[in-house]
Amino acid sequence: MKPLLYLVRALPGGHFDRLAARFEVRGGRQQPAARPELMAEAAEAEVLVTSYLDRVDEPLLAGLPRLRHLASYGVGVNHLDLDACRRRGLLVTNTPGVVTEATAEHAVALLLACARRVVEGDRVIRRGGWTVPDPAFMLGTGLDGKTLGLVGFGRIGQAVAKRALGLGMSVIYAGPREVEFPGARRRPLEALLAESDAVSLHVPLTPSTERLLDGARLALMKPGALLVNTARGTVVDDAALAEALRQGRLAAAGLDVFRDEPRVPAAYLALENVVLTPHLGSGTRETRSAMAAMVVDEVERVASGEPARHAVP
Repeated sequence: MKPLLYLVRALPGGHFDRLAARFEVRGGRQQPAARPELMAEAAEAEVLVTSYLDRVDEPLLAGLPRLRHLASYGVGVNHLDLDACRRRGLLVTNTPGVVTEATAEHAVALLLACARRVVEGDRVIRRGGWTVPDPAFMLGTGLDGKTLGLVGFGRIGQAVAKRALGLGMSVIYAGPREVEFPGARRRPLEALLAESDAVSLHVPLTPSTERLLDGARLALMKPGALLVNTARGTVVDDAALAEALRQGRLAAAGLDVFRDEPRVPAAYLALENVVLTPHLGSGTRETRSAMAAMVVDEVERVASGEPARHAVP
């Protein structure tokens, strides 16, 4: 009999049909089964393919005694109980690198939308609010000559920096180590927040980055600054950010990630100066296909006895 591979949910990008030659493939619903049903269907699984949306915790793993490979479709691993995986000796893989360019593009799209009030202007026109031509109507902020602060300077942060430099911006970054990157300077986080006209977040979610931008740090930002978050929703204090935006201390925010997705805090929904997108950072056809191919390649490599290329430490 073929070993069982269980897909927690249907994933875009194709490629998974390739696995049918080696595995019995089950699951793959558009929305995951309820936990009891999922555990019953996956009880004999040797490989579990999950996504960044699906929590894999101790109770789930306890019901999958034959599991040996947990393949995650996505870069972040905050949805996985890595301690429980280590205790069981599970191999955990993810899909790094492939999401870099798409996520950087989306961060810059949010930055431009906030600076030039693109979404707000669209709403004004649709509700009939543009009735008289006026040179002073809905003025935005230019980015040329402004300073972009990048909180986190890994692959995605550097890809954003490349694009920001092309827009004529100065780039500073806060990170744990110096990075050789022409045109970008490293600054302490507090100094970066005080010096930046726009701030973009690119840190993983860890205990040290949860609520990294709390009320005190948000208060350090320049009056009228912009904030973009394509990292994780819990990196920002929602209540403090919403209040800073409501009072006009910050001009606008572009948010792609939220603490309890798909729920979005009501405070953001009530504000005109917030651009909201439903976790679309890596959401291009090309990227989703590449992510699926990476998952399948890893599963096939490991099943063939070869070492994984993208094992999570």
